[in-house]
Amino acid sequence: MLYHLTNGAAPSLSTTLAIGSNGSWELADRGLWWKEQYARLLRLGFRLRIVLIIAAHVVAFAAIYPLAFLVRFDLNVPPLVWRSAMACLPLVVGIKMAAFMALQSHRGWRRYATFADLIKLAQAATLGSATLLVLSRFSLTESATPRSVILIDWAATFIVIGGIRAGTRVVREDICRLIATRQPRRSLVVGTGDASVALIRELHDLPRLGFKVVGILDSDRSLRGTYLAGLKVVGSPDQLRRIASQYRIETLLIPTPAVSPREVRSLVTACNEIGVKVQVVPGIDELVSGAVTLRPRDVNIQDLLHRDPVHLDGETVGRFLRGRAILITGAAGSIGSELCRQVLAFQPGRLILLDHCENGLFHLKRELDALASDAEVIPLIASIRDASRLRSAFEEFRPDVILHAAAHKHVPLMEANPGEAIKNNVFGTRTLVDEAVRSRVEAFVMISTDKAVRPTSVMGACKRLAEMYVQAQTQRCSSRLVTVRFGNVLGSNGSVVPLFQEQIRRGQPVTVTHPEMTRYFMTIPEAAQLVLQAGTLGQGGEILVLDMGKPVKVLDLANDLIRLSGQAEDEVEIVFTGLRPGEKLFEELYDAQEKQLRTPHPKIFRAQNHPCDPNRLEAQLDGLAAVVDSPAEEVIDALKGIVPGYRGLQPGKEPSPAKLAGLAAADPVIMASDGCRDGEAARSLQLAW
Repeated sequence: MLYHLTNGAAPSLSTTLAIGSNGSWELADRGLWWKEQYARLLRLGFRLRIVLIIAAHVVAFAAIYPLAFLVRFDLNVPPLVWRSAMACLPLVVGIKMAAFMALQSHRGWRRYATFADLIKLAQAATLGSATLLVLSRFSLTESATPRSVILIDWAATFIVIGGIRAGTRVVREDICRLIATRQPRRSLVVGTGDASVALIRELHDLPRLGFKVVGILDSDRSLRGTYLAGLKVVGSPDQLRRIASQYRIETLLIPTPAVSPREVRSLVTACNEIGVKVQVVPGIDELVSGAVTLRPRDVNIQDLLHRDPVHLDGETVGRFLRGRAILITGAAGSIGSELCRQVLAFQPGRLILLDHCENGLFHLKRELDALASDAEVIPLIASIRDASRLRSAFEEFRPDVILHAAAHKHVPLMEANPGEAIKNNVFGTRTLVDEAVRSRVEAFVMISTDKAVRPTSVMGACKRLAEMYVQAQTQRCSSRLVTVRFGNVLGSNGSVVPLFQEQIRRGQPVTVTHPEMTRYFMTIPEAAQLVLQAGTLGQGGEILVLDMGKPVKVLDLANDLIRLSGQAEDEVEIVFTGLRPGEKLFEELYDAQEKQLRTPHPKIFRAQNHPCDPNRLEAQLDGLAAVVDSPAEEVIDALKGIVPGYRGLQPGKEPSPAKLAGLAAADPVIMASDGCRDGEAARSLQLAW
């Protein structure tokens, strides 16, 4: 019967309830009609809210003043006094309305009825009553208004107007929930800190988000049974299974970053076991900055690997970028595109997007056009290896700052194609630096990698060689040439996170190279922010290293992603495939010969070392160019002869960190004078290993 009445569609909850209780389709329709009419009335009230608010004040004031006389005289007001009161009524209403409008008290009705609104209400009521008291002393009517009447009028005004405001909030929050067609999800909030309180209040004030918070979880057992923001602390997170069953919980809400990644990981595991959805809410600092809105979202891997937020020196970065021509290489890549977005926020005069990827550049240009206000966004299809193309572009657009993010980054691919890695990462960087120096660019920032430290891969060795060239050229020019070194970036092109997620989605085994492999991780926005900040710090020739926190096991990362997918760890197979060519079990941020120094920014450090002799390095690069198209083994041998620390280790045979430090201390071929490797000594040490 129900199927036919709904034309085969599933009936709504309200329709089903109406039919089940009354057996009448007409009554069900009537219930829906009532909700529609109520919603229409609320929308009309919102459009006319200012008129309705003023009218409500006028009616309230007109009723309160005579009521004050009735209370003062025990409902037996002398006729003369009553006539005087009625004669003064228009004046009284006008004075009180003027007081409320002067203090803008009538405008605090939209969403909240807070303590601050009550203070303003008291001030407006006091101003109006004080004005009445002063005027009554001049005996503008047949008899002065008794002071007790003015006091009663003040108190009644405060109570009635305050009650009306509280009532409108109740209607907005609670009655609107009753007429909502979607039932709110019964939820718990984790924590009793400021972030949790703010979250509870916002969710209560925003019923459209669809959450009904019924309790709070906190690990402090002394708080159990207490109330916070009108809600009871029902227990601790380790009691989640029992509490979720008792209160019929559908969602667990976690304010970040107030809850640690370890706690988030534990809660995700527990919720997966009992079928409760976990969502996180941005921190207060993000909400205040306007970067995000308060809308709970699913937990992602960044929440489990949480890092403290980056605090940019906006004034310094603004002076570095505002009104200038900024050129970003590799603009269509994950890091390059984020650099573009963040640079636009500082209002550059011109943003030049350099990339050889046509499709990526097309889509990025469309996105940035919507973000750019006065900045000119110029897409430039070019290769950093093409000197003539770069020279003509530099002459036309005159960049002031270059952010160099273009590079071949895939380690196994570069092992198989070492010549192409050298052409792009080494000679492409050399060409770009030379043209930047020729054009007298003010600042040049190259993005490097932790794989350049004691490299075991072609990609890492090429990046180290690029670092050496940038440092060496600083001695020959007035431009500020700076290198920024950091580790893996979560979610970037080719990172393990998208690979793991795709394998889990398809039901395939998750492939991890080694159970002990660790990596440094940071998010794309964080990396981009610190690159911009580093660009303001370097004076020329520095290698600036970003604070990467503690290294993370890749196996733990895989298990976290499995849990986030809603599956248990034993439901998804993890296969260890072994280290690939050029891979290391662990990464380092500093070479043993480099000294870590602080900078003015707490998350950026300087790796102090000795630059190469530029003439000698140029000669070595010319020799490398002569063999770059030779077989892979010859190319790698040539690279070993130039790059300090590069030995082309076989997978799984790298030494421990302690052994690396000992070898570095005894390494006779890393020259303190110029940091360049002697080719014969390099080959001898490689054989010794």
